[in-house]
Amino acid sequence: MAYRKTPAELRRLDAAREHLIACATAVVAEVGWSQASVTAVADSAGIAAGSVYQHFPSKSALAVEVFRRAAGHEVEVLETVLRGAGDPVSRLASGVAVFARRALENRGLAYALLAAPAEPAVGAERLEHRRRYRALFAEVVREGIAAGQLPPQHAEITAAALTGAVGEVLAYPLGAPDSTDTDALLADLTATVLRCAGAAAPSN
Repeated sequence: MAYRKTPAELRRLDAAREHLIACATAVVAEVGWSQASVTAVADSAGIAAGSVYQHFPSKSALAVEVFRRAAGHEVEVLETVLRGAGDPVSRLASGVAVFARRALENRGLAYALLAAPAEPAVGAERLEHRRRYRALFAEVVREGIAAGQLPPQHAEITAAALTGAVGEVLAYPLGAPDSTDTDALLADLTATVLRCAGAAAPSN
């Protein structure tokens, strides 16, 4: 008869796995994907390197889980803003501002998610999450068109342009020393996004 883990053992394993993911995320935020070795993650978690493989079959599998958790949370935050209260253009401006501010407040992790060199499995996840961002932007652009706030346009193309622009604008300040004028960058980025979609920048 096959041995079955008790509920207490399963809870302990789940807690250990979550702790490992949290430590791996912190290591990636500090040193990037390439230097986030299994040994570095294990040291951060206070376990032997071999214990990592009790939870993940490979470094790549752990990296993918770190990316999915962190990037997935950012998609959910953006989704909440873009589908929240207010007219479509206001939600678009707010969504971009919230996304960019969160990135600039956690530069190491944001750079890892958006632009840092990574292994192919993480790169594939990055592309998938970019598609999720594009879908959210396309949705709010279509709402803006329907409401007469945005001119007729191909919403998916605009959304792809917005996704690329936001990532490109943030890539350098995220990878550079913390010397960015955050408020000025957010204002310029938001205005650029609204111009790209065909809306006027919000007045102060």
